[in-house]
Amino acid sequence: MKTYRFDHLDSLDGLVAHDEDTPEPRANEVLVRVRASSLNYRDLAILNGTYPMTVEPDLIPLSDGAGEVAATGADVTRFKVGDRVAGTFFPRWYGGRVEISRYLSEQYGSDRDGWLCTHKVVDQEALVSIPDHLGFEEAATLPCAALTAWTTLHGPTPLMPGDTVLTLGAGGVSLFALQLAKLCGARVIATTSSPAKEKILKDLGADETINYLETPDWDQTVRELTAGRGVDRVVEVGGPGTLAKSIRATTILGEVGLIGFLAGGQEPVNFMDLFMGGAAIRRIAVGSRDDFETMNRAIAYHKLAPKIDAVFPFDEAKQAWRHFESRKNVGKVVIAH
Repeated sequence: MKTYRFDHLDSLDGLVAHDEDTPEPRANEVLVRVRASSLNYRDLAILNGTYPMTVEPDLIPLSDGAGEVAATGADVTRFKVGDRVAGTFFPRWYGGRVEISRYLSEQYGSDRDGWLCTHKVVDQEALVSIPDHLGFEEAATLPCAALTAWTTLHGPTPLMPGDTVLTLGAGGVSLFALQLAKLCGARVIATTSSPAKEKILKDLGADETINYLETPDWDQTVRELTAGRGVDRVVEVGGPGTLAKSIRATTILGEVGLIGFLAGGQEPVNFMDLFMGGAAIRRIAVGSRDDFETMNRAIAYHKLAPKIDAVFPFDEAKQAWRHFESRKNVGKVVIAH
């Protein structure tokens, strides 16, 4: 089989193609012929040494992949040869509450080999079926970004029709959050950095957009757009550079889903903003296999189409990475295997 491994980090020069033996599935395992994988911001963070969790050396990168079952080991009952599947972000978190010591310490591309390969052996419990209307390239965008957005919107207090959601920027999680929120009948206010991106967001269903470069105090504009009330849910991907504004943009007893650390700078969080606003801040850790399967049912029912910016062939994996690193993409960057 063909793989890529990071022989060393800190530079894409360390991403090296390899020819390796194709593994055989053991009991309860399946061999997946990987057909597509996709990039997430965490992959850049791992490469640049800014990922906040442990990173092991010499691994196959990427947490997101989809393909078809090529062979099964003994005692496999969930799938058969030919089934179309995607990997779960956390291979051992099947459902229920997350336990950091048990689940979050095992992640593809940082703790174990990821999906940038042509074949992969996976435990049958670490896979889900993919919606029939999606191709492999589209399905490969779901495990991290889509599920993170879904989890942000759906619990412990589920999003309700008529609620207002604020999304930040035009990255993968934010675009999925916009699409999934509209499926629920929510109003979406989206921030972004250019008129071209505003058009894309509106085409995907955004009700209002705010250019945060032209309107640096966008939290005040959010308040104005909601008649002073604020939003019910914030999909907070910026982190230190946006959290204070996100809190001020949230209604009393609303929720800020704390996801990422994309934004530069750091504005201190004012205690009284948090105390008087009463916003709940919930750390989002992608989601479980049960969450993934629930999301896929909604995606299948509504025939949701993920927004893909570009698809690169497997032999051009480095070019895909450079395109993603440029931050010029609007939508997911996918590698076809």
